[in-house]
Amino acid sequence: MKPQWIVIASLFFFITGIAIGFWIGGTDRKDDQETLYQVSTIDALLQGSYEGFVPYAEFKKHGDFGISTFDSLDGEMIAFEGKFFQIRADGKVIEVTDEMTTPFGSITYFSPDYYVPVVYASNITDFARQVEAVLPSKNYMYAVFMRGEFPYMETRSIPRQERPYPRMVDASANQSVFTFYNTSGVVVGFWTPELVEGLNVPGFHLHYLTDDRTGGGHIQNFIVDNVTVELDLTPQFTIVLPTEGSFSVAELSGNLSSDLETVEKGGSRY
Repeated sequence: MKPQWIVIASLFFFITGIAIGFWIGGTDRKDDQETLYQVSTIDALLQGSYEGFVPYAEFKKHGDFGISTFDSLDGEMIAFEGKFFQIRADGKVIEVTDEMTTPFGSITYFSPDYYVPVVYASNITDFARQVEAVLPSKNYMYAVFMRGEFPYMETRSIPRQERPYPRMVDASANQSVFTFYNTSGVVVGFWTPELVEGLNVPGFHLHYLTDDRTGGGHIQNFIVDNVTVELDLTPQFTIVLPTEGSFSVAELSGNLSSDLETVEKGGSRY
């Protein structure tokens, strides 16, 4: 029989090991919840770097909430509460499978820090003005979530592109535009500061999905009526870049803000 002190010491180290394991696991998950994980850059996407290189099986490991696109720019992605959907250019909504890939996207674990009531916003510019006026700081990234009824919603989805890939400003000229009246649904996206220009979309970048999951897309304009905006301040940022494909030869030193303005707003004048 082992001496009693050996048994006690073994038990002590076993319990300590378990406690350290839980502590490390908890720390990692807490860090994940405060991190925006991003695939590639918006400027690379604008220049036609559409090759999906991160499988959604991997993308999903970094959050339960986010927006992105698909290989060859095939539609818009929206994720919330751990559920991922693709909104295609034909208007159909399908669930995202693990083997699908993305060339650009952002994801995090959503846990709201702030709540901003918006009684009424006549368009997306009015909405941005109201929410930005009460942000605690404009130097951080925020995950943005809304659930409600929307009197008007204008979205888009870009069809799958063929090689050689065009610049996004040209690809978006053939986008599908969807108009919804008096629908209920969810808005998912991010607000990012000017300091990330070239990496992500400064300001609001939002996607929509109807509650019946029959439509949605990248938001170009909307009317907001009595909705609470939930904001999750996200101070940490991780980015992964492709190691092959068109990214390595893309010209990313220029100012693409004009292209971004056209792509983000499409035909909307707001």
